[in-house]
Amino acid sequence: MRKRMIWMGPVAILGVVIFITIGGEVVMHLWNWNLPALFGWRQITFWQALGLFALCRILFGDLGMRVRGPHRSNFRRRMAERWEQMTPEEREKFRGRCWPFEPPNAKPTA
Repeated sequence: MRKRMIWMGPVAILGVVIFITIGGEVVMHLWNWNLPALFGWRQITFWQALGLFALCRILFGDLGMRVRGPHRSNFRRRMAERWEQMTPEEREKFRGRCWPFEPPNAKPTA
């Protein structure tokens, strides 16, 4: 069992490196295959494709790889429970911290 655990770290690191390499290659080949022909843009290198791949992951996240179903975040339910336990004064204080300015359709207070 201990030998198996020792190999998991390097195998995981190797898996991440392979995933990144394949992702960069796929982005590079798709870009170089489509965009120069369609829009006249220049071809990109592997490192540029890797940067584009990382940027897309940052901007769009891991779309399609999120866990859906009963194990989703219970943030809304927990916030609703907390909201129900608050007094009206605590609710107003919370609103003031989270929304420090008046909504556009609010009546003037002065």
